[in-house]
Amino acid sequence: MPREQFDALAREIFTLKKQLNAVILAHNYQVPEIQEVADYVGDSLGLSQQAAQTRADVIVFCGVHFMAETAKILNPDKIVVLPDKDAGCSLEESCPADQLAAFQKTNPNF
Repeated sequence: MPREQFDALAREIFTLKKQLNAVILAHNYQVPEIQEVADYVGDSLGLSQQAAQTRADVIVFCGVHFMAETAKILNPDKIVVLPDKDAGCSLEESCPADQLAAFQKTNPNF
């Protein structure tokens, strides 16, 4: 995207953030253009901490879906938006729920 096109889009995003009392949380693996308009850029833990502390009415979560779900759990009365509903995590996908459940049954400490 040409810089002038990005600048116009960024201005529109900043205006909407103000109008909607929104905050943008972006994972540190997001592209620079997303990071530039984000209010906070960090890892999963940092993003969850920011979500828990925000006074914004709307949280735009630029990360994987389970992180947006965590933000919603921490903020049940707020709107949490996940721009990419298919945003996945290779680490999460490597541990299917049924296999995790079977593993947990092998030891009461898991």
